[in-house]
Amino acid sequence: MTAVRTVAVDGSPVHIMESGAGPAVLMLHGSGPGTTGSGAWAATAQALGPSWHWVAPDHAGFGRTPVPPGSRGGLQLWTEQAAGLMDALGVERYAVVGHSMGGAVALALAAARPQQITRVVAVSTMGAPGAPLSADLDAVWAAPAGRLGARDMLSRLVLDQALVTDSAVDARAAAMRAGAGAFASLFPPPRARWADELALSAQTLAAVRAPVLLVHGAEDRLTPLGTAALPLLEHLADVRLHVFGRCGHVPAIEHPHEFRQLLSSFLGPG
Repeated sequence: MTAVRTVAVDGSPVHIMESGAGPAVLMLHGSGPGTTGSGAWAATAQALGPSWHWVAPDHAGFGRTPVPPGSRGGLQLWTEQAAGLMDALGVERYAVVGHSMGGAVALALAAARPQQITRVVAVSTMGAPGAPLSADLDAVWAAPAGRLGARDMLSRLVLDQALVTDSAVDARAAAMRAGAGAFASLFPPPRARWADELALSAQTLAAVRAPVLLVHGAEDRLTPLGTAALPLLEHLADVRLHVFGRCGHVPAIEHPHEFRQLLSSFLGPG
């Protein structure tokens, strides 16, 4: 059964989706306006079944998780909050799956908590040293709330434009409007500085001891394969890369069955 609840982390509320039992997997969403933990990962968690303990939070500034007073979003906050959430849940060892911005957070978390993180899956990830801000990611961060902004953003995320349905646009537009106030504070222009903030140093990446699976789309426009994933191969001690052809920024949506098989195989039996 899937539960939706709020957990206090360092005195601040964090909204989570939680399901299943068994080994724990922390699932971290990306940075697009309107993105939430449940929106990004509910279908994947449900399809993979109840034999894992799935935890999908809304990052601070997204969904129903506010930015703590006196703070702003950013890699340090998101990483510390993710670690604090699992501490609050009493989970000592867990795998972590992150998409885009969430991949950078996952890698930073693995570096900070090497005794706790068992495996890392970084999907369409940010975090590579020196990776530039792509024009498409810049446009996504700047997308205005509403149907036009939602449609433009979704069209940049996927290769197959048939996936940009009216229902998908309506759902994202509603989520963007609901979170517009909080999101406006996260990536104000000039936005290249926020991409730089999400880049991890060679020293941080070298501290990642857990096995890492990088999953990327060959036609990803937001975090291109050549600047986002390939450089990480030089810095991670235990890493493998799976590239989906005919795929943009969201393999979990564009190749759902193959993505779930890949995830299940890497995480092992739940």
